[in-house]
Amino acid sequence: MTRYAHFLDANQHPRIAEVRGESLVPLVGMGMLGPDTPTEVLTEAVRDEDAAVRSAAVTLLPASPQAQKVVCVGLNYASHVAETKREMPDYPVLFPKYASNLIGPADDIIVPKIAELPDYEGEMAVIIGRAGRHITEAEAFDHVLGFSVANDVSMRDYQYKSHQWLQGKAWDDSTPLGPHIVTPDEVDLKSAGIRTVVNGETLQEATLSMMMFSVPTLIATISEFTRLEPGDVILTGTPAGIGSKRDPQVILRHGDTVSVEVDGIGRIENSVVVE
Repeated sequence: MTRYAHFLDANQHPRIAEVRGESLVPLVGMGMLGPDTPTEVLTEAVRDEDAAVRSAAVTLLPASPQAQKVVCVGLNYASHVAETKREMPDYPVLFPKYASNLIGPADDIIVPKIAELPDYEGEMAVIIGRAGRHITEAEAFDHVLGFSVANDVSMRDYQYKSHQWLQGKAWDDSTPLGPHIVTPDEVDLKSAGIRTVVNGETLQEATLSMMMFSVPTLIATISEFTRLEPGDVILTGTPAGIGSKRDPQVILRHGDTVSVEVDGIGRIENSVVVE
């Protein structure tokens, strides 16, 4: 059972560390996750016990700060499909984000002034630990480093400008991911709950077991058309309760506080900054 996190050290260099309670123990010779740091390398790395720092004393970075691919899943909870009045998909709805979109678990969510309908989407994230192409569902968990928590913040007015969602989803400095990467042996995907709270009010709540396309199905589907590499991220979709489908709508505004929590994985909390 292991948890990893990325942070900025005293020289403002990014480091990956093992999480031990309230402390971070850096892995010797490692900066950030990537193709050269598969699960085995992380597991075998020397822990620099003398360089341990308290989590509260450093800046936590996104769970995978330089992900080569951030693949997002839309319409993966039946309740969310129903609230959007779309047809139930028989194949995952997929779209990309980029590393530049990702922010740390406590960083401000930057919302552009020109966006009229910014919205929240609490999600569980999968962080890839072993490379692979044409991965079978039976092999899928062998390629998972761990799980994290994400908020797929979306600018709905831009999302609805076309049938493609890229322009509504891929805004820089808008997508929190963290606080840690939690290895699969710590997480019960059948019972874990997920919830999103905006300004103290719970607006989304479900269990991960309600996902229509499971983690193995998503990994198998995505790896059919692209090679997954260590550090790549899959956002697994959001349950019902998004702000744009409420009556009245809940629009994220400057100063709002949004938290997303997944049982057994962790919690992120971010303020909204409109600029």
